[in-house]
Amino acid sequence: MTTLQNAVAKRDDSPRGMIAAYQSDFQTVLPSHVKPETFVRLAQGALKKGRKDRSGRTDLEIAASNNPSVFMAALLDAARLGLEPGTEQFYLTPRKVKGQLEILGVVGYQGIIELMYRAGAISSVVAEVVYTNDSFRYQPGRDEIPNHEIDWDADDRGTLRLVYAYARMKDGSFSKVVVMNKADIDRIKKSSQGSSGEYSPWTQHEAAMWLKSAVRQLSKWVPTSAEYVREQLRAVRDVKSEGAVRDWIRDERMNGYGADERGISDILDGEIVTPDAIDGVQLATDQQITALVAAIEADGVTDPAAQLKWVADTVKQLDLEKLEDLTNDQAQWLLDGFAGGAA
Repeated sequence: MTTLQNAVAKRDDSPRGMIAAYQSDFQTVLPSHVKPETFVRLAQGALKKGRKDRSGRTDLEIAASNNPSVFMAALLDAARLGLEPGTEQFYLTPRKVKGQLEILGVVGYQGIIELMYRAGAISSVVAEVVYTNDSFRYQPGRDEIPNHEIDWDADDRGTLRLVYAYARMKDGSFSKVVVMNKADIDRIKKSSQGSSGEYSPWTQHEAAMWLKSAVRQLSKWVPTSAEYVREQLRAVRDVKSEGAVRDWIRDERMNGYGADERGISDILDGEIVTPDAIDGVQLATDQQITALVAAIEADGVTDPAAQLKWVADTVKQLDLEKLEDLTNDQAQWLLDGFAGGAA
C-alpha cells in the first residue's frame, strides 16, 4: 500500500499528520530547489488560515478531513510545480461538493510569475490593477509600456476597471503588453467553475484573480522554462543546419516552440527541461486519440468536456485544452491503464 493509500485509509489522522506522512512522496516530485521539510511546514501552516468553527477547526482543516485524497492531490500539484501551498503562488481553497467542503488547489498569479522567472528569459514582471480613479494611458504601437498614475493621497481609488501585465526581457526589450477590461475579466470569471461561491478566490481575492487573468495571458507571450530552452536549442540547430527546425517541430506547432508546450502549468516538475528531454517529445498520434476516446466512452464517460477534464486530472496537466495536446507517452500511459484494467 502506498503512502497516500495509508494516509487516506486512516481517516482519524489529522490533516497535519497526513501531510507529514506523505513527505517522502512530495520529495519525489518537488524540484531540487525546494526542500520537502519546507514544503510540509508551509502546507501544515496553510491549514491554520481562515475562519474557524465552534470546535476550533478551520474550513481548510474540515475540507482536508472530508476528502483526504483530493487534498493530497492538490498538494501534489503544488509540489510538482514547486509552488508554495496556501500562498498567492498556490491557493488552497475550500469549496462545497455535494454539501460538504473539499479543497481545491488553484495556481495564483504569483505562482505563474515565479515559473516565468525560472525560465531565465525575463528580468522583471509588472502586473497591476487599475481603479476608476487612477490615470491610465496606453496606445499599442505608440506607447512601449503603459503610463499608470495613482493618487496615493486619495481616500478611495474607486472600483476595479482594468488590469495589465508585461515583462522586461533580459536583453532590455519589453514583451507584449496585456491589457484587459472588466468585460474580459467577467467572461473568464463566468467560465470558472464555482466562481460565485462563498469560498471562491474570485470572491475572497478579487484583485488577485484579475492579476492572475492578465498574467496568465502574458504567459502566452513570455517563454516558460521548457519553451526558453527549446528556443535556445532551435537557435543552435539553425546554425548547424538550415531547416532543421522544420524537421524537428510540426509546422502547425511552430508558434508554440514545440509539441509539448501549452503554457505555464506544463513545466515538468517546476524545473527547466534539458535539451536531451526535448528531443524525445512527440504528440499523441491520431490513432492513440481515437483509441483513448473509445476507451473513455466504454467506461461510461461520453461528454467531450467531461472526457477532457478526466484526462487532465489523471495526467495532472492543469490547463490541457484538448486531447490532441497530449504527448505520445501520456496517451500511451492512459491506454496501457485501460488495457490493464480490462485484463
